[in-house]
Amino acid sequence: MKKLLIAALTALSLNAANLHFSLHKMETGKGDTLFIIGGIHGNEPGGYFAPMLFLSHYKITEGNVWVVPNLNFDSILQNQRGIYGDMNRKFAVIKKDDKDKEIVDDIKKLMLDPKVSLILNLHDGHGFYRPIPKNDLFNPKAWGQAFIIDQQALAGTKYGNLAEIASKVAKKNNIVLQEDVHEFNVKNTQTKDEDEAMRQSLTYFAIQNKKPAMAVETSKNISDLPTKVLYQLKSFEEFMQLMNIKYKRDFELNLKNVTALLKEYGELEIPPHKIKLPLSDLKPSIGYFPIDAKGLVYKSQNPLVAVIKSKSGYDVYNGNIKVSSLSTQSYTFDDSLKEVEAVSDGKLQKVAIGSYLNVKNSFKINVPSDYRLNIIGFSKKGAENESGIEVAKSEFDKNYSLDKSAKIYRAEIYKGKSFCGMVVVKFD
Repeated sequence: MKKLLIAALTALSLNAANLHFSLHKMETGKGDTLFIIGGIHGNEPGGYFAPMLFLSHYKITEGNVWVVPNLNFDSILQNQRGIYGDMNRKFAVIKKDDKDKEIVDDIKKLMLDPKVSLILNLHDGHGFYRPIPKNDLFNPKAWGQAFIIDQQALAGTKYGNLAEIASKVAKKNNIVLQEDVHEFNVKNTQTKDEDEAMRQSLTYFAIQNKKPAMAVETSKNISDLPTKVLYQLKSFEEFMQLMNIKYKRDFELNLKNVTALLKEYGELEIPPHKIKLPLSDLKPSIGYFPIDAKGLVYKSQNPLVAVIKSKSGYDVYNGNIKVSSLSTQSYTFDDSLKEVEAVSDGKLQKVAIGSYLNVKNSFKINVPSDYRLNIIGFSKKGAENESGIEVAKSEFDKNYSLDKSAKIYRAEIYKGKSFCGMVVVKFD
């Protein structure tokens, strides 16, 4: 990811959504700017996992790309279209007490920034759009597998030839289809004259303000998320090519690689320099997890990661995927210790609090005399402090591992009754 996201579990204001979107600017300082907006509807995962992968694995070398991957974050976590109503119907008029108002106002300001050249609003839509009706799935009323434009062109603006641009990208996308029925087409809603609902939308707001914009809709009837993400990423690349935005990515764009990358959830830090959790193989429930009594603060390189209060503690999400439930214990957090001495497979090293200790066979961690080490899942009779004790992987109770593969364990450090931090032990 291009930067870490920091969040505290406090509302923006009394009438605001709990979680605000994040903005990521991938800029070189020259050229045009493509603005990618994902997650306006929380039950359309193709529209937010694609920009998440884009932020993780692409680098812009010429031109500029702005990305908001999680516009309607509260609804993403609940996998609902809009828990405060349809956000994409609030861009013409929105009530002062609407919980989406702060988000809508903020994204409007960004869209109208003079640097923004073209806006993409990402969705998963019903069915497969076809200009000629065939059946309930393939017809002019469907939205999926289409580039949605509000009108044929927007005069007086660069990239205002909306229909022409959308047609070019659709043809390029149709070269890499996983199935022929997935073909992309261009749907012109002729919003001004024929679609009252779309007059409330994000893209029409942009058009009214002389900003070229369109929606990219993969189909909800494609059940395979990686396929939808592949099509969205291909769309981004074709738009960038049309805008002379150059990029590099660290993988070959195909379904196999996209499928693998979507299984990489990133890391969670609670808070910075205290606890680090690798999320991809995390167990669905973790007990006795230490949390600051002052409140939870966290960060992640993955902009779709969120930690939400639950009855027994906190739930960790990656977009609409619930990763784990943390059953928590509150402690006063002590910041006096920054690193510890460790021996991994006979090699002495310094390990920062809130980091990993990679181990092949055995390890030991030494903490200062006024601190206490508790290695979760390991016990030695009569040892209240496990500092300086050599531990092998075979000595762990796998029920206490952090991960499903039983290779990752936590070594917690305390000073009196205060929590000082954790070292995560990762066995090869």
